[in-house]
Amino acid sequence: MAFARGLAMHPDAARRRAAYEGELAAWATVAVPLAAALNGAKGELGVLNRRRGFPDDLEPALRANNVDRATLDAMNDAVVASLPDFRRYLSAKAQLLGHTGGLPWWDLMAPVGSAAVVPWTGATDAVRDAFAGYSPELAELADRAFTESWVDAETREGKQGGAYCAGVGDDVSRIMMNFDGSQDSVSTLAHELGHAFHNVALAPRTPLQRRLPMALAETASIFCETLLFEHAARGAVDPGERLSLLDTHLVGVTQTVVDIHSRFLFESELCARRRRTTLSVADLKAAMLDAQDAAYGDGLHGDHRHPYMWAVKGHYFTPFYNWPYTFGLLFGIGLYARYVEDPDQFRAGYDDLLSSVGMADAAALAAQFGFDVRERDFWAGSLAVLAGHIDDYERLTLEARAG
Repeated sequence: MAFARGLAMHPDAARRRAAYEGELAAWATVAVPLAAALNGAKGELGVLNRRRGFPDDLEPALRANNVDRATLDAMNDAVVASLPDFRRYLSAKAQLLGHTGGLPWWDLMAPVGSAAVVPWTGATDAVRDAFAGYSPELAELADRAFTESWVDAETREGKQGGAYCAGVGDDVSRIMMNFDGSQDSVSTLAHELGHAFHNVALAPRTPLQRRLPMALAETASIFCETLLFEHAARGAVDPGERLSLLDTHLVGVTQTVVDIHSRFLFESELCARRRRTTLSVADLKAAMLDAQDAAYGDGLHGDHRHPYMWAVKGHYFTPFYNWPYTFGLLFGIGLYARYVEDPDQFRAGYDDLLSSVGMADAAALAAQFGFDVRERDFWAGSLAVLAGHIDDYERLTLEARAG
């Protein structure tokens, strides 16, 4: 299944569609036991949460992430207000690929534009140059990781997919990733090195103080990923290269903002209904499609969505594992915007912020930089940055279609 889903980025449109259709057919063969497992997990969760006095199944996840409900509500309100911008992106991509009526699911991650394969040395140079534009310390961290072979980047048979960074003692980290020469994998390298930089900032803290809530654990990684994207975007003068770079970026943020919003809506509905009854495969599919319709709207083709996303994502077995990714993305972009406004003042407090994320709630940490995360305006500011990227993408797709 991992291989089939990986074909979503294949350059051949027929291969992408065949993989999507084959995936749906495969999920249908195991839908009944997966539905039973999900009903069982959510049923037990609901009983335990009621007996523990929680108002709903979301509350424990809020507490675990050091985020209060007012903060989450403000973020979700801003996300809903931003959805028309993401639909503009999806519609522009659909038109570029020759679709009408919205983008079909199999082309959400289709490559566009022209991007050369990036060699490993080119990736390390690009990341180091982007980091050096921020601070010598961040560039030195990248140099140390490369010199001391912290990164296992080779793709090889039997190797696990995905990417992660693990602290292995003091300020040392190890990174596992699968570098394939794409711009996306260069971004992954910057992201994981951001986690390594965070581990350096946490090194003086006690073991308990180094335990991070998931919503804040992505702070440094998203910030570093943003540093790389902005650096690469400034250097991309060829329209095809810039279009490819923007699309890679927007595919990722659309997944993190729009698709995760659909998952949040689905899980909220699932938990509420599971307290009353069990849900059949048909119920789960209908709830998933309703959630996708609410999030993607007309940006996604109404006849070509993904009714089995509840089966794809094991995240649903960890209660409300979805929204912290959106929180991390928008919080990291908000920090970057503050860095651009006043680089010196930002640098003076950033390392301390990173070292403190396991010691305070999100609102208190954000207040150190003058943010009020309980207000929608903070989140709207981060989403406005992404809307600007969408504006650029629309312009480039119009030029590509005209030329």
